[in-house]
Amino acid sequence: MTANDRHVVVSKSGSARLSRRGLGKGALASALAVGAAGGQWPNVVGQEKTTITMWFDSTSGSETAECRIGASVDPFNEQSTTVMVESRLQPNRWDATRTALAGGAGPDVVYTPGPAFALQVAEAGQFLPLDEFAVEYGWNERFAPWALELGKVNGTLLSIPNQVETLVLYYNQTLFEENGWAPPTTIDELTTLSETINGAGIIPFAHGNSEFRDANEWFVGEYLNHIAGPEKVYQALTGQAQWTDPEFVDAITALNEAQQNGWYMGGLDRYYTTTFADANDALAAGDAAMKIEGSWAVADLNTFFGEAGAYGTEWAWVPMPSASGEPIYDLGIGSTVSINTNAQNPEAVAEFIDYLFSSETQANLVVSCGDSPASVPLEEGALGGIDPRYAEILTAQDEVSRTGGYGYTTWTFWPSATRTHLVENIERVWGGEITVEEYLQGMQDVFDGELAEGTVPPVPDRSATPVSG
Repeated sequence: MTANDRHVVVSKSGSARLSRRGLGKGALASALAVGAAGGQWPNVVGQEKTTITMWFDSTSGSETAECRIGASVDPFNEQSTTVMVESRLQPNRWDATRTALAGGAGPDVVYTPGPAFALQVAEAGQFLPLDEFAVEYGWNERFAPWALELGKVNGTLLSIPNQVETLVLYYNQTLFEENGWAPPTTIDELTTLSETINGAGIIPFAHGNSEFRDANEWFVGEYLNHIAGPEKVYQALTGQAQWTDPEFVDAITALNEAQQNGWYMGGLDRYYTTTFADANDALAAGDAAMKIEGSWAVADLNTFFGEAGAYGTEWAWVPMPSASGEPIYDLGIGSTVSINTNAQNPEAVAEFIDYLFSSETQANLVVSCGDSPASVPLEEGALGGIDPRYAEILTAQDEVSRTGGYGYTTWTFWPSATRTHLVENIERVWGGEITVEEYLQGMQDVFDGELAEGTVPPVPDRSATPVSG
């Protein structure tokens, strides 16, 4: 879950998510304009503007890059009387970017694959402070409080989180209505419902990891955040609590019990051998009832449900249940945006960044290119071109996170070695090789080392977010 832009180009089952619907005249014109000189996108002839540079990743092909240019850069260049963004297609963008930055070069608009990567560059002094621009353009009011907190290093704003995603509970709405089942809001309700579903001869959860072992972390992370609670997870990530504390033992015990009960695809043997397509087919057919997965799953679900599917069923979603019943959306960050410290015209770069993070541009990127938006309000009706259920997820995620109802995805906020332990050794718990307590002690041991080394990714200060109620 750490490769740059992986959320947008390909869904977790490997199917392409880019909407060709968004490739309008601007994007197509840009595509035709690619020159032979290093993939440069030329300025408009006759316009005297300040030119700034921006690189778009083309490792997996140019289609996504072209769409993003058409949805953000082209309209900016058309409306700005002072700035021209010169875009370049760059294979392996992140590797090329950090090498260039280290040599005092690189694009003016700098993308990183996430907060942990941004922190490394920021600590090397390769980003310009954004605080004055945040005041000038009103970013402090536009973004959710947690978002700008996440981009700060020692109190200075150096990056802006982009492409925010979350996980929810999807369910076969047709199956639920036929059986009179109500979507759960609490963990206790989820457990009781799972027992009922299992008793009816239906698999409670359409889960499997045969194609993506890291899917394990979706469930570990959701149970930690939604049973122990986001505040407790925050304390552990910042070294104020231990991963061995009772709240975390309860969370992983509940997850282990679900596996031992055969609720995940009918048993461990099937969990380890089920593909995403098989899981989605089982969910649509009514052989399984629910699944915990990210907002990226919508495109895949729509190939199995509704008119495109073989069963004529419909899916719906609710927030992943929590111990209290209050909605919690665990935040995953796909990228960050900063200004290169060597940018000759930082004011011009800031003008484009402000445009990039406008509600209109973010909505355009969602509708046209299948991107996940940044944490900015999206105007009502702006997402009319996408599945309304996906629009509901994005809107709810942003609204609830602004009042403290957010948790932490493992691929964004856990340090690397701790995350590897989390993903791999939970299978030893499920297999009966180690206990829940031993698993969490191992996590704490690895985390202690990374905390001491200073390699824990940035964690936004929860006190910066007003809590509702």
